[in-house]
Amino acid sequence: MTATATATATAKDTATTTPTSAADRTTDPTADPTADRTADRIADLTRRQAQAVVPGTPRRAGALGARERIERLLDAGSFTETGGFVRARSTGDGARRPYGDGVVTGYGTVDGRQVCVFAQDSTVFGGSMGEAFGEKTVALMDLALKTGCPVVGLNDSGGARIQEGVSSLALYAELVRRNVRASGVVPQISVVLGPCAGGAAYSPAITDFTVMVDGVSHMFVTGPDVIEAVTGERTTAEELGGARASNSVNGNAHFLAADEEDALDTVRDLLSYLPANNLGRPPEYAPAPAADGAQLDTLVPDRTGQVYDMRDLLHSVVDDGELLQVQELFAPNIICALARVEGATVGLVANQPMHAAGVLDIDASEKAARFVRFCDAFGIPLLTFADVPGYLSGVGQEQAGIIRRGAKLLYAYAEATVPKITVVVRKAYGGGYAVMGSKHLGADLNLAWPTARIAVMGAEGAVGVLHRRELAAADDPEALRARLVAAYEATHGTPYPAAERGYVDAVIAPRDTRAHLCRALRALRGKRAPMPERRHGNIPL
Repeated sequence: MTATATATATAKDTATTTPTSAADRTTDPTADPTADRTADRIADLTRRQAQAVVPGTPRRAGALGARERIERLLDAGSFTETGGFVRARSTGDGARRPYGDGVVTGYGTVDGRQVCVFAQDSTVFGGSMGEAFGEKTVALMDLALKTGCPVVGLNDSGGARIQEGVSSLALYAELVRRNVRASGVVPQISVVLGPCAGGAAYSPAITDFTVMVDGVSHMFVTGPDVIEAVTGERTTAEELGGARASNSVNGNAHFLAADEEDALDTVRDLLSYLPANNLGRPPEYAPAPAADGAQLDTLVPDRTGQVYDMRDLLHSVVDDGELLQVQELFAPNIICALARVEGATVGLVANQPMHAAGVLDIDASEKAARFVRFCDAFGIPLLTFADVPGYLSGVGQEQAGIIRRGAKLLYAYAEATVPKITVVVRKAYGGGYAVMGSKHLGADLNLAWPTARIAVMGAEGAVGVLHRRELAAADDPEALRARLVAAYEATHGTPYPAAERGYVDAVIAPRDTRAHLCRALRALRGKRAPMPERRHGNIPL
C-alpha cells in the first residue's frame, strides 16, 4: 500500500472515531493540565496529517493524485512537503476549508539534484487557485530562488477560484511576477496534466518548457463554451488547446507525452541536461561514444535540390546519438535539441532540409530564438548546423511581420555570450547565412564542409538576375544558362571565398566534424564575453 493510500485509510478510520471538530480543537488554559499531554498533542498531529492528504473528491479516471505525481517525479523518499496545514481563507459562506487548499508544495531530488515542485490538486475546488493556494505556490517560488534550484509545476486547474474574487486574481499576478524574476535564474518546467484555463495558462507560457499529455491536457485562455457564446464559433477543447494543437499548431508546448508517466519521465530527462541555476554548470557525465563519422561523407546529395535528414548528422556528432528535441512538432523546418558532447550539455540548432528546404519562416525564427536565449541564459554552448535557402518570401509572411519576428533570431544569436560554433553543411544564402550563427553575429568558430555554398542567393536565381539581358538575346538560352550557372557555382558556390576572408575558420571533411567540435568546445570552455552595462536590451517582441 502506498503512503497516500495508507494516509487515506487512516483518515477514514479517524473520521469514524473522532468528532469532526477534533481537527480544530485548541488547548484550554483553564482545563485540567493533566489533560494536555504531549501524547495527546502528537495524536492530534497524526489526525491532522491524515486529514491533510485525503482527496477532496474522486479523481478523473486514469489520473494520478497530486502526491502520487510528485512521488513518481522525485527520487523515492526525497519529498518534503511545505505548507501542508495551510487552509483556505474563510469566505463567510460556510464553505469547507480543507488543508493544503488544493495545491501540494515542497522540495525533493531528481537523480540526487535538488528541485522545488508544486502539484495542483483537482479534487479540491477543482484545483482552482484561491488566496492560500497562491501564497503557497509563491512561497515555493521564493524558496527556489533563494536556494538556486529548478522549479517543476504540475498543473491541473480550472483557473481562478470564483468565490474568492479579486484575491485569486491578485495571486495569479504574484505568481507571474515570480516566474519573471526566476526567468534565466533557475530552470522552470510546467507539466499540464489536465485543464489549464484562463489565468492559469499564463504562468506556463512564461516558464522555460511545457510538457502536455496527448488527449488529456488542455490549455487555453477562453474555453469552447465561452467562445461559442461570445463569437458564435464552435470548437472543442482538443481543437482549441489540446496537447497536439499546442505542440504542432501554436507552439505553446514543447513536449508531447503519451501519458502521465511519459510526461514525468520527460521532465526527469530534461533536468538531466540542465544546470541547477544560471551560476552553475550543467551536470557532466562520462564521455560516451559517437557513430562512425565516415557515413557523413555521403550525407549531402550531389544535387542541390535533393533532401536529406539533418538528424542523421546530429546523431553522428553527439554522445550515443541521443537528442532531446524541443518543440519537435512545431516549425519542423528547424531543429532545436539538447544533447551531450564528451559528456557535457550542448544546444543544437539546425535547418531541416526535409521540411520546406530548411527555410526560415516566422515560426522557425521564434522557435529557434527562444531556444538560443534559453541556452545563453544557462551557460549551454550552442552548435549551429546551417543548410538554409534564406527567409521565406510571400505576402502572408510579410504581412504577418517576418521582418520584426524574423529579427528575433538575429537578436538572440548576437546577444548570446556562450560558446558558439557553426558548421555550414550546404546552402547558406542571403539573410539565412547571416542569421544562422555567422561570424558576423559573434560566432567563435565557424567551420564549413566542402559541400557548403555561401552566397547571396542560389546559382539559378543569381544568373537570372545578373545575366537577364544576355539570356533574353541568346540563340540557345538554356545552354547559356547552364554554362553561367556552372561558372557561378565554381566561383561563388563554394566555402572558399568566405574562408579567404576569415568568415570561415576551416573547411573540414564531413567525417571529421565531431573531432573538430570536441576540440572547439574544449578551447572555448573558459570563454569570457563582457557585455555593456544596461538594464536589458529591447528584443523585437
